[in-house]
Formats: sequence, C-alpha cells, structure tokens
Amino acid sequence: MRFHQAVTFLAVDESVALARACDGMGYAGIYVSDHLFNPKVLASRYTYSKAPDGAPFWEKDTAWPDPMCLISAMAAGTESLTFTTGVYVAPVRDLITVAKSVGTAAVLSHDRVRLGVGVGWCEEEYAQTGQDFRTRGKRLNEMIPALRSLWAGGWVEHHGTFYDVPLCQMNPSPARPVPIMVGGDSDAAVRRAATLGDGWINTGAVPEDEALRQVARITDALAEAGRDDDFAIYLAVRAMPDLDLYRRLEDAGVTDLLCAPWMAVPAGDGTDPESVHRDRVAACERYAETFVQPMV
Repeated sequence: MRFHQAVTFLAVDESVALARACDGMGYAGIYVSDHLFNPKVLASRYTYSKAPDGAPFWEKDTAWPDPMCLISAMAAGTESLTFTTGVYVAPVRDLITVAKSVGTAAVLSHDRVRLGVGVGWCEEEYAQTGQDFRTRGKRLNEMIPALRSLWAGGWVEHHGTFYDVPLCQMNPSPARPVPIMVGGDSDAAVRRAATLGDGWINTGAVPEDEALRQVARITDALAEAGRDDDFAIYLAVRAMPDLDLYRRLEDAGVTDLLCAPWMAVPAGDGTDPESVHRDRVAACERYAETFVQPMV
C-alpha cells in the first residue's frame, strides 16, 4: 500500500517545506485539492455538507493554491514523491488550458503527476470561467481521452462533441502518460472511473464499513467493464491509525491511502511557526516509522 499526505488546508509555504522534509521517509506522494475561489455569496450546495444551508465546512478565507503551481514548487525540492490532485475540477477549465498546465507540471516534475479529476459542485466557479455547468460530466468523459491524445507528443488532434482540436503540437509533452484518476461516488463517477480512468478516488474520509462498501462497488464496476489491468484505488478512512485496519483495506483492494499526520500539531495559538513546522515534521516521521514503512 502506498501512503499519500494530504496538504489541503496547510499553508502554501509550509506545504512546500513539508513535502521537502517528507521526501525519503517512505511516503509515496502528496495529495492536493482544487478550487478557483471562495464565493462570498454561495448558492451552490456542497455535495457532502452537513449544514442545513448546504455550506461547505471550510472557512471563507481558505487558501486554494493552483494545484499545478503548487505541484511544480514541491517537485523542485523533492526527488521521489508523486503528486496527486484530489480532485482537479478539470471541466471548469477549457481543454487546452488543462492539457498545457498539467502537461507542463508533469514535465517539470519528471513525470510525477497523478491527475485526479472530478466534475465539482460549485456552479459559481463555472460561471466565472464561462464553462457549462450542466454538461460538465459529459465534457469530462470526452476530456479524459482528449488529454491523453494531446500529451502524446508530435502532431496530434482531437475531434469530438464538445472539443475540436485541429492538428497541432503541444510542447513540452510528458515523457510518459499521466495517470488519470477519477474522483466521486456517484453512479456516473464510478462508471467514469471504471471505463476511462487509471484509478478511482473516494470523496472524503469515511468509516471502515463504508470504505469497504465503496471499494466493493468500484471493484464490481471494474469487473463489469472487463478491466483486469492495474488500477489504483485511493481511499481516505475516518479512523484512528491502525496497522491491522490498513492491512484489511489493502486486502480489500485499496492501493493508496490518504493521511495527514501533520494535523496532529495544530497552529494558531501563537506558537512560533518554525516550532510548529518542526513538530509537524516529527509527527510525519513517527507516522512513517509506525505505519508507512511496515506497509511498504
């Protein structure tokens, strides 16, 4: 099983420093999230909200750095870590912008980008980029193979329902195909992952019993699609760290586990930021020694 540190809600500068510190501890990679901005007036309901008004659980001033910029910065200071987006809202952007941004990050990181994609839920973001919110799922279905074509190198083209790209070259192009993971637990997302993706990412941390149900669901979808190739299953589980639990998940088919041991050290109480960072790195070291390295 591979372990990935989620750095969502971690300060941008500290994300880069934490990645550098954790490179070589045994973690497989870093997991980053995506939003374009925080609307002050939000009409869209967050899919997984528990609030009566459907508001998301994070604060209005939460920072959402551009994933490909952040990945490029982290890649510059590391050698072994991979970088997975969970998830990059690809259809809120146009096809060419996604292909260029992700492809360049893949080149700069020496092919360490793992692109996790999803359709998103915030219609306000789509309104600002001029992309159709209602067709986002259908467009993502077409975008996935189109991206693979555009990253292939040399003269490439794509002609489909939503995207029509004439013969062109998009340089630089990744030396190896960028793995594309599909996030989401709707029927459409699971079907998209099983038929178009190189992997699947669950949405939010869930209890073990729900995690096992989710894994069984994607496994069944893969079987129905006739897939027997390598397929990554990323999972976040809501439970105390436990080796036996992780082994049960691995036996069920989970290949990649999301964790955030740095969260055990809170900030914001006036403590010196350098001291907080050192304590967070130490927490990551302890987690790696206790859980990551025995599972590798």
